[in-house]
Amino acid sequence: MSTLVLTACGTADEPAASSGSGGTKSVKLQLQWFVQGQFAGYIAAADQGFYKEQGLDVEILEGGVDIVPQTVLAQGQADFAIAWVPKALASREQGAGITNIGQIFQRSGTYQVSFASAHITKPADLRGKKVGNWGFGNEFELFAAMTKAGLDPGKDVTLVQQQFDMQGLLRKDIDAAQAMSYNEYAQLLEAKDPATGKLYDPSAFTVLDWNSVGTAMLQDAVWANTSKLESDASYQDTATKFLAASIKGWAYCRDNPEACRDLVVKRGSKLGASHQLWQVNEVNKLVWPAPSGAGMIDEAAWKATVDLSMTTKNADGQTVLTKAPEGLAYTNDYVQKALDTLKSQGVDVNGAGFTPKTVTLTEGGA
Repeated sequence: MSTLVLTACGTADEPAASSGSGGTKSVKLQLQWFVQGQFAGYIAAADQGFYKEQGLDVEILEGGVDIVPQTVLAQGQADFAIAWVPKALASREQGAGITNIGQIFQRSGTYQVSFASAHITKPADLRGKKVGNWGFGNEFELFAAMTKAGLDPGKDVTLVQQQFDMQGLLRKDIDAAQAMSYNEYAQLLEAKDPATGKLYDPSAFTVLDWNSVGTAMLQDAVWANTSKLESDASYQDTATKFLAASIKGWAYCRDNPEACRDLVVKRGSKLGASHQLWQVNEVNKLVWPAPSGAGMIDEAAWKATVDLSMTTKNADGQTVLTKAPEGLAYTNDYVQKALDTLKSQGVDVNGAGFTPKTVTLTEGGA
């Protein structure tokens, strides 16, 4: 079986992987946030028995505000972790022995959203504005866009520490708010427009999409323990099997978004059913189509992320990375083997025919 626990992680001296009952291998996966549609593929892989098919018993560890997944992995409290690439590379530069083995999100899901009445249609328009961001490394694409537009994040805008919701924008305490396409942006569309008494229409807002602006960075990736990849044949085998089952889970959610919505809600998501269907649908857009195969790390996208990380300055003038990553920062070896396995089983790992659904949101995402 595969289980989901709502604790952060094990103790530092607790081995992450062990042999389970019936010859299965026990594996811990650390998520980077609370249970929600962002992680639907892993939840589906557990629920549908895809991990079990690979001889794995996967324990999914919920994330949270004060949990740094790549640190949990580096400290040996998990076998794999989901983390954004620039954040993980920053940890790696500071000594975390981790390697990207599967780039599940092929595109960025980060927006900067403002009311249309603010006339913020490009990054340069942020000059002199109150600009919200979450911090914790979530702001790198925003800062990259401001840097590209010739703005100094420390001088040309008023940076506001934003809560993980959209209330600051709705109250107009800030002019532009950070949002994920699959989460906070939907929260805006689930709120009532006081002028009409109806839910906000998308036309009420302007969205800066970093994929269009050209400062998108790679996000949710599967990270593994570097030293084990280099020395432990059993761990290498587990990595391939874990990726195969996880990608099969994502293919399931691509083809069955409502079922995955239900799985996420059942697993204890604090967000409602219509919101979770929106989230699964929007996350599918970040995963599919995957021309080279789901999870493959695109060299050009990797290089763009690294280059932006070395040139993007924060409010204190510091860059995300001081130099290019050294050693085994990423590898496609394991995901290629996983994809070969899935293709031999007839699993569609490219999703060329993927068509997103049209999701109707309800007030509060119920």
